[in-house]
Amino acid sequence: MKTIDRYIIKEFLRFFSLFLSSLLVLSIIVDFFEKIRMFLSNDATIDQVLRYFIFALPMLISIIAPAALLIATLTTFGSLSLHHEITALKANGISIFRASLPMLLVALVFSGLYFSFNEFVTPRANERADRIIRVEVQKNQPLGAFTHNELWYRGKAGIYNFRLFEPQSKTIHGVTISQFDAAFNLTRRLDVRRAAWENNQWHFYDLMITRFIAGQSPVIERRDELIFDLPEKPEDFLKLQKSADKMGYFELKKYIDRIKSEGYDTTVYLADWHGKLAFSFVNIILAVIGIAFSLKTERSGAMARSVGAGIVLGFSYWLLFALAMSLGRSGTISPLLGAWLANLLFGFFAIYLFSRVKT
Repeated sequence: MKTIDRYIIKEFLRFFSLFLSSLLVLSIIVDFFEKIRMFLSNDATIDQVLRYFIFALPMLISIIAPAALLIATLTTFGSLSLHHEITALKANGISIFRASLPMLLVALVFSGLYFSFNEFVTPRANERADRIIRVEVQKNQPLGAFTHNELWYRGKAGIYNFRLFEPQSKTIHGVTISQFDAAFNLTRRLDVRRAAWENNQWHFYDLMITRFIAGQSPVIERRDELIFDLPEKPEDFLKLQKSADKMGYFELKKYIDRIKSEGYDTTVYLADWHGKLAFSFVNIILAVIGIAFSLKTERSGAMARSVGAGIVLGFSYWLLFALAMSLGRSGTISPLLGAWLANLLFGFFAIYLFSRVKT
């Protein structure tokens, strides 16, 4: 069996490398033509374009790898069935379940590597790719940063510090605005519990205004509500908000714990946090589906049919995963269920298909 295991794994790795590289090249070409006008209009150099695509590679690999695994699994076992190798295994008393074992172990290892890749490589590469586009190519000044799980922004009205920015509701929580004179002496500080973008204006709620006058004690004023003429709009802060795809699993967990301890709603981030772990297990589920689907009958090994089935199944999974994640982020269903719903449904589907395979 060691010889057969090595043969099946070798065949799978050959197909996986082929499909991964092919899909990767196709994705790069599509991404290039989507951004070529932006590159040309901003006079981007060849070095900037090349570095952008180098740092964009990890995200593309993260998106494509599960699909490549599914198609490679379908093709591997489809090829074995087409060339009657499955029949030969059965004739020698080797069950389909035993023959599938090396592929399932490979999928398990792949899931661990996939999680580690998305934890340590993809988030940092996404940040670098985003910086190349915004700062180096589009020449936008880096007015702020997301550091220590907080948002800092150098605006026209002073220096802003935010605890949490919710793009959907255009609301900022835990705002501190420090204003300075020409000599960079602190003149006024605003501590705002919540700032909401309403009717094209910033409405501050539950705030404390501290004025600093040279030679005098600070003057403190409390207000329940104030319309503040903040020059920046929500879109300006959205560029700096660190999205979940730019944070690893453990970094995102720390961020969730911090904002939760301060009393803020963490539903959106919880869904993304659960989703990072749930999506890693899709490789095992798709591998089982690929094995079972390609072995439904002895004649189900045609390459074109396997590839077509892989595309349909992969698209169906991503569509369901995206829909469930949207429901989890909005609070319609729990974030945990939203992240794992696609895995549960496709997991049951995989078990059903595998149970019907002729052993």
